[in-house]
Amino acid sequence: MPIIRIDLLAGRTPERKLALIQHITEAVVTALDVRPEQVRVLINELPAENWAVGGKTLTPLTPEKPAE
Repeated sequence: MPIIRIDLLAGRTPERKLALIQHITEAVVTALDVRPEQVRVLINELPAENWAVGGKTLTPLTPEKPAE
């Protein structure tokens, strides 16, 4: 049973995540010759302040969401 773990910055739509899950599942099924029911995909969403590159968090680089 393959388990695929994906870390992403938070903010993508459920539709985008579903598309990713479907594509990853298809790739694993093809590469490993397993059934789709055997593939597990886990998405871990992280806020920009918990993701750093070069010693700086991505918070200043992430555009702010408009107020609702």
